[in-house]
Amino acid sequence: MDPHRDELDFGEPERRNLEALLPLALAEDLGDVGDITSAATIPDQARGVANLVARSPGVLAGLPVAERLAVAFELRDGWRALMADGDRLEPGTNVARLAGPMRSLLAFERTALNFLQRLSGIATLTARFVDATTGTRAAIYDTRKTTPGWRALEKYAVRCGGGRNHRVGLYDAVLIKDNHLAWLGESEGPDNPEPIAAAVATARANVPAGTVIEVEVDTLEQLDIALRCGPDIILVDNLGPDGLAEAVRRRDAGASAIQLEASGGVSLATVDALAATGVDRISVGALTHSAPALDLALDFSSH
Repeated sequence: MDPHRDELDFGEPERRNLEALLPLALAEDLGDVGDITSAATIPDQARGVANLVARSPGVLAGLPVAERLAVAFELRDGWRALMADGDRLEPGTNVARLAGPMRSLLAFERTALNFLQRLSGIATLTARFVDATTGTRAAIYDTRKTTPGWRALEKYAVRCGGGRNHRVGLYDAVLIKDNHLAWLGESEGPDNPEPIAAAVATARANVPAGTVIEVEVDTLEQLDIALRCGPDIILVDNLGPDGLAEAVRRRDAGASAIQLEASGGVSLATVDALAATGVDRISVGALTHSAPALDLALDFSSH
């Protein structure tokens, strides 16, 4: 049983995201007149059957999107899911079966595959990172490096792959980054507080109670300051495995309640060494900005 299966709810944020994207996706494919090829070549009363099939191994994500598209194309009664989001797929796995008007099936095909291939690609890449950190305490997190307009869906796909979601946007958590600290350092006078301390204290005073506060550091000296300031999470950027292991040692020695997050150019070649240092979290922008599409197809059948 996948321990994160209970996190795979396709909830209100995902539905709102889909309903915003759906008219755009259909308009760009159908325009004002629809599928002129099928209208010219397929009889109006023709019916067909098709299977959504995996061509490559991976992890499935996006079935609620495909089901919603089936409704849009009046294929609701002919839709039957055979797998669930988060399931591992092998080449040849039948994901879902559809039956209904042939023109509708043909119009459904590309838009459904565009969503499924993109989201399943993210889930698949996420699962590879999660698998690479098995046996460590590190959880794999996404970032805000998402396709504009797709964020809720792409973050859902990360969960399907066993990853976890970082903050959704600038509005739901505090993340004090290097550029915040650089400006504070330049604007503060010699008698004013150190930038990290000032930023954490000011954030605590100005956001609702319970809001997560995270601060980014890129040296061990900054880490020591941040540990004394008591944020919820410290993001340790580009220190490498040796520096990260020392960061964990310092955290464990005096501020064990603070979580440490590693980031910065994380790849499948480096993630296992980072996870082995004992960090709690590893954030990976590549999950959403560099995931290749998973090869899925709609195969038509005679029965």
